[in-house]
Amino acid sequence: MIRAVRNMRHLFRIMNVLAQHDALFPLERIGAMRDLVYAFTLLNRRSRRAGQQQPGRRLATALAKLGPSFIKLGQALSTRPDLIGAEVAADLADLQDRLPPFPFAQARKILEEDFDRPPEELYRSFNPIPVAAASIAQVHFAVTVEGADVAVKILRPGIRAAFRRDIDVFYWLAEIIERTQPSVRRLKPVEAVAAFAQTVEMEMDLRFEAAAAVEFANNFSDDHTLRIPSVDWQRTSQRVLTVERVYGIAIDESDLLIQAGIKPRDVVARAANAFFNMVFRDGFFHGDLHPGNMFVGSKGEVILIDFGITGRVDQQTRRYLGEMLLGFLTADYRRVAEIHFEAGYVPANRSVDAFTQACRSVAEPIFGRPMNEISIGRLLGHLFKVTEAFGMETQPQLLLLQKTMITAEGVGRNLASDVNMWTLARPLIEKWIRETLGPEARLRQMANDIVSSFEKIPQLVTHSEQAAAMFGHDGLKLHPDTLAELTCRRGLNSSALTLLPWTLLALLLLFLLLSR
Repeated sequence: MIRAVRNMRHLFRIMNVLAQHDALFPLERIGAMRDLVYAFTLLNRRSRRAGQQQPGRRLATALAKLGPSFIKLGQALSTRPDLIGAEVAADLADLQDRLPPFPFAQARKILEEDFDRPPEELYRSFNPIPVAAASIAQVHFAVTVEGADVAVKILRPGIRAAFRRDIDVFYWLAEIIERTQPSVRRLKPVEAVAAFAQTVEMEMDLRFEAAAAVEFANNFSDDHTLRIPSVDWQRTSQRVLTVERVYGIAIDESDLLIQAGIKPRDVVARAANAFFNMVFRDGFFHGDLHPGNMFVGSKGEVILIDFGITGRVDQQTRRYLGEMLLGFLTADYRRVAEIHFEAGYVPANRSVDAFTQACRSVAEPIFGRPMNEISIGRLLGHLFKVTEAFGMETQPQLLLLQKTMITAEGVGRNLASDVNMWTLARPLIEKWIRETLGPEARLRQMANDIVSSFEKIPQLVTHSEQAAAMFGHDGLKLHPDTLAELTCRRGLNSSALTLLPWTLLALLLLFLLLSR
């Protein structure tokens, strides 16, 4: 009861701001709130003037006024066209994460509290004027006492408490939606809020961002076409992140790149290769690849910053995505449909033939365009929209990937409008598909599975012997047939030993293939 009263009071404030900008439409789908939406609309005459703008822009303006939590919510909703529609999602994608900076006195206090010493003992100089201020944190340039140029990111004071209060309201609304709107349950609103809360919680601990930067740096340690700023762990805490200051040209400044002797087409190729390796090779990608987070160094290398938003794709999902990509590129829509069923994305009681037809309807209009206009990100977006008719459940990790793809593709088009980043990355795509999905890869996976099974044999036998000891008396030994039966019950296939010759043959073939 107390939670409901508290959240209702907070909800009234939110609805009042939304009504002022004629942006209450997201709440109209909640049957229990339609009367409230109507009442707030009548009480706010100013909404009539705001109503001349597109709905998504009105909502973006209202969310920006509501503060940091809602700016982040708007950015998260921009990845969910299935929830709010494609047009509104596109408008929210332009929502700027910018807020007035907080005073340097507060920043200084955080530095002193987190490191138990005055900033002067950490930094030789510290610019009190931030170079960027966003909903979560702001960034200052500084020089360490050792003389290194660094960028220092400092969390906004009180931001954690504010986020937790607002997220409780989001949970409350999502629970109401799931209870009252059965048709929306497949979109998993409560689970979506949980994913959003986890993402924001990690963003508010800058040690997680530091760890992400180090992981990216390790993944690309042998790749000189991508650069990740190093982390200064001695000056990093939950509320403070200190990283190497990078110098470069903003990736969307094509004229400056050309003046510096750097070919924009080469930059697009490097960015495409880096993104492809992040997703398919590593399963760990930068989830916020807008131009403000991408620079180009003096040697043409791509420099990435700001690792607060990242995404992960497990190995099995990467295989599904790879096969889907191959299916679309080869117009094998039947295989694309089958992959959706194999992955469990579409319920088994649906028609594979009908879904094949749906995949064709999505892909043919897109692939019929000039190659430089093809967007794999938009292809996935259209596919997610079509799958609504087939009861496909939302895959949050794929939605973030889709949004990131669209953003990265936009950066590529601004740099070199006559090329497609996926065309430039095609050699990598073909190599990955060959190594991951080809006969050699399947044989290697089979050998690994067999070896893994044999590695479990000693443990399974031990369990079986323990079971025999429990059921026997005074060291009574069970009959070999009984022991074999117990072993099978423990998960060991009784015919495993008969596979030994075939295992050796598979390993021999694998050795011959890999040594070619």
